[in-house]
Amino acid sequence: MDTGDTAWVLASASLVLLMTPGLALFYGGMVRAKSVLNMMMMSFGAMALIGVLWVLYGFSVAFGNDVGGGLLGNPGEFFGLKGLLGESHLVGTLPAMAFVGFQSAFAIIAVALISGAIADRAKFGAWMVFAGVWATIVYFPVAHWVFSFDGVVSEVGGWIAKAGAIDFAGGTAIHINAGAAGLALALVLGKRRGFGRDPMRPHNLPLVMLGAGILWFGWFGFNAGSATAANGTAAVAWINTLAATSAAILGWLLTEKVRDGHATSLGGASGAVAGLVAITPACSALNPMTSIVVGVLAGVFCALAVGLKYKFGYDDSLDVVGVHLVGGLWGTLSIGFFATADAPAGVDGLFYGGGFGQLWIQFYAAVAVMVFSFLVTLLIGFVIQKTMGFRIEEEDEVAGIDQVEHAESAYDWGTLGGGSGRTAGSPLGQARHASGTSEVSA
Repeated sequence: MDTGDTAWVLASASLVLLMTPGLALFYGGMVRAKSVLNMMMMSFGAMALIGVLWVLYGFSVAFGNDVGGGLLGNPGEFFGLKGLLGESHLVGTLPAMAFVGFQSAFAIIAVALISGAIADRAKFGAWMVFAGVWATIVYFPVAHWVFSFDGVVSEVGGWIAKAGAIDFAGGTAIHINAGAAGLALALVLGKRRGFGRDPMRPHNLPLVMLGAGILWFGWFGFNAGSATAANGTAAVAWINTLAATSAAILGWLLTEKVRDGHATSLGGASGAVAGLVAITPACSALNPMTSIVVGVLAGVFCALAVGLKYKFGYDDSLDVVGVHLVGGLWGTLSIGFFATADAPAGVDGLFYGGGFGQLWIQFYAAVAVMVFSFLVTLLIGFVIQKTMGFRIEEEDEVAGIDQVEHAESAYDWGTLGGGSGRTAGSPLGQARHASGTSEVSA
C-alpha cells in the first residue's frame, strides 16, 4: 500500500462525490422555479439509492470476476463488500476499499445525469424505481465492460477493456451511457406541456454557474483521480482537463456570438461541462495542445447539438443528449484521431501515424454502449410508465411538480420584502397550506 496514492484517491473520491450536489445546482438553476426542488431531489435521490446498491452488489457486478464472456461480474463475489476490509486487500497500491469508494461516486453521478432529460414531468417515486433498475441492469454491467481490467481487481474483466478501447475516466461508461438513456426516457415521457411554444428559461443563472464551477472543481478528481495514483499520469490528466475545458468555453461562446449575437452565462457554464465531458475519456491519451483542439470542437459541436431537439421533436429538457451524448461521442472518437504515444496511454491515433486501428476500436465501443443503453432504457421506461406511471398528470405539471411531489416550494414569495411581497393570488403561483404554514409555488 502506498499512502500517497491512497490519500490522493480518497480525496479524488470526495471531489467526485461533490459533483452530484454540483449537478443538482446546475440542473436546478436551469429549470423553472416551480420545478427546482424536484430537479435537485432527483440527484440527491440517486446519491442515496445508488450508494446503498453499490455496497450491496453494484461493485461486485462491475468489478467481480467475469461470469458472462466479458459482460458481467459475479454479483456474489463481493456482495456487501465481503472480503475487502483489511489493508492486505489491495487494488494496485490502494486498499481495496479506497478503490470501491472512488468508483461509487462514478456510479452515482452516471444515474443522476439522466434526470436532466426529463425535468418538470417525472414522478419522484417512479424516478427512484428507474434509478435502481437502470443502475442494476445498465450501469453496473457497462462499468464492467469498460473499467474491469484483467488482474486489477479480479482475474477476468470486461470485453471493452480487453478490446483495447481507451476510456480513461468514463466517456462511454458514464456520458454516452447516460446521454443515450436520457434520449430514451425523453421519448417515453414525451414533451413538456408547451414545449417549443412557451418560454422555459432557466430561473436562476447564478445557480447554474455555481453548479458548473463545482462540477469543474470536482472533475479534477474525476479525471486525474482515475490514475488511481499520485503520479505523472494524474498530472497529465489534470492539465489536459484544464486545457480542454477552458477551450470548450471559448468554443461555445464563440458559436453563440456568431449565431445569436450574444455570449451568454448559460453558454459559458454549458461549454465548461461540454469540455469536461469530451476530455474525460481522452485525458490520458492526448497532449495539452490537442486537448485544446478537442475542447474547442466540443464547445462548437455541443452548442450546435442542443438545437437538435427542436429539429427532431424530442424534449431533452436540459440537453443531456446535446452535451453528454454528443460530447461523450466526440471525446471517445477524438482518441482515435489525436492520441499520441508520448501521453501516458501510449497509443498513436490517426493524425500521429497510428492508422485507423484505434479509431475503429473507439467507434465500436462507443456505438455498443450507446445502442445497449438506449434500447434497455427504452424498455425500462416503457414498463414503468405502463405499470406505476412515470409522468405526472398535466394539471400537476402546470401547477408545479415541487408542490405536487414534495409539498414544498423553493421560494416563499409571500415573505419577500418583509411580508409585503406577492400573495397567494398573484400570477406567480397559488397558496398551499402545509404543516401550518402558507407556501407559494412559482
